[in-house]
Amino acid sequence: MKFIGIIPARYASTRFPAKPLALLGGKPVIQRVYEQVAGVLDEAYVATDDERIEAVVKAFGGKVVMTSIDHKSGTDRCYEAFTKVGQGYDVIVNIQGDEPFIRHSQLEAVKSCFDDASTQIATLVKPFTPEDGFAALENVNSPKVVVNKNMNALYFSRSIIPYQRNAGKQDWLAGHTYYKHIGLYAYRADALKEITALPQSSLELAESLEQLRWLENGYTIKVGISEVETIGIDTPQDLARAEEFLNQQEAKNA
Repeated sequence: MKFIGIIPARYASTRFPAKPLALLGGKPVIQRVYEQVAGVLDEAYVATDDERIEAVVKAFGGKVVMTSIDHKSGTDRCYEAFTKVGQGYDVIVNIQGDEPFIRHSQLEAVKSCFDDASTQIATLVKPFTPEDGFAALENVNSPKVVVNKNMNALYFSRSIIPYQRNAGKQDWLAGHTYYKHIGLYAYRADALKEITALPQSSLELAESLEQLRWLENGYTIKVGISEVETIGIDTPQDLARAEEFLNQQEAKNA
């Protein structure tokens, strides 16, 4: 089975314009993402709609494909890129362009979900721990995932699910394993083609979570578990935290 990684990256962002080109430890964020992915998957491309991002990727020796400016989601951009450069690949891995600390182990975990021939779509979760604290659990920017016994997703929500009716909130993390969604997706080629043709669903619009469209239309999402944390970059403040995290990592490895 052959895996191709697609890293959607757009220049325009309401909260952080030009985010892929922001410097993190002296390198553009998009370069750090690309370097984490290249070598783990059979192939990797940045998919962008902006010539400035295209130029930067080419400058550091990465592969890049230009896509439409009209895409509403990274998944749609991912599919267009696949139609242009993905011939011969069985599974497309969608890596967010603002995840410079994505780990090799996480990519391997999502790949292993396809050892099950019935897997259509796969993603990752990380268990919340009591040390994370209740504030992390209730953060609406950190979607939670409920899974069944076969590790298929039942639902994703910005709310805390399940609600523990008979326990105080201070005990919730100790009394149940909650899963934090990590925004890494992989799709079989036919499934990606189908889900990008679906209209937005009511659950998706309510929670602003694209994966609910897939569940609402009957698709199965296999869930792999990761024990490592990543730091996504949505704002300039996140970039500052990422810089601090990078410095700590480099100090450990010195």
